[in-house]
Amino acid sequence: MRADESGPERESREPTYISGAEPESGGEPESGGEPAPGGEPEPRGEPAPSHEPFRSRLRKGVLAAVALGGVLGGSARYVLGLTFPTPRGTFPVTTFAVNVSGAFLLALLLVYVLEIWPPTRYVRPFAAIGFLGSFTTFSTWMVDTDRLLGHGHYAVAAFNVFGSLFAGLAATGLGLAIGRMALARRVRPAARHGRARRYGWWVR
Repeated sequence: MRADESGPERESREPTYISGAEPESGGEPESGGEPAPGGEPEPRGEPAPSHEPFRSRLRKGVLAAVALGGVLGGSARYVLGLTFPTPRGTFPVTTFAVNVSGAFLLALLLVYVLEIWPPTRYVRPFAAIGFLGSFTTFSTWMVDTDRLLGHGHYAVAAFNVFGSLFAGLAATGLGLAIGRMALARRVRPAARHGRARRYGWWVR
């Protein structure tokens, strides 16, 4: 039989805890804590992590904003294509103008949404993802290029590809520059009066 572990010998075996720290315990959680699926209690005051699928956590209003913007953006591009059709074998001016203007508007819009306007939930899904996402087109750009190659217009096809890329980059830079100028004009007067306030991506 084991000797009774009472007295000084047992006291020397008791663990010494640092002041302010709580000993580890596998017992029942304290009041206010919920046991986690693995058996350990969750920290008090912190919500348990959600294990729901991503699509079930999407807000229906955001999806509706994206869908509405997509319908309007696609319809606008379709109307422009009917109004300004591209003759066979010629440079697709309409598609070029749509993509370049879309790049400019997207860059300008994101500066306003992220740094100038107050935080909002629906502007970016509606305008940036929905409207401009369906207004601009990659597929029509490639189809036009393929048709130019099929008719032997290699120089025009090359200009359609590389000209659209460089023009889109230039339009994006111009949109960002104009947005930054607008931001600077708003920040300077507010800073002089002590009301400077900027919004960033972290508030979304």
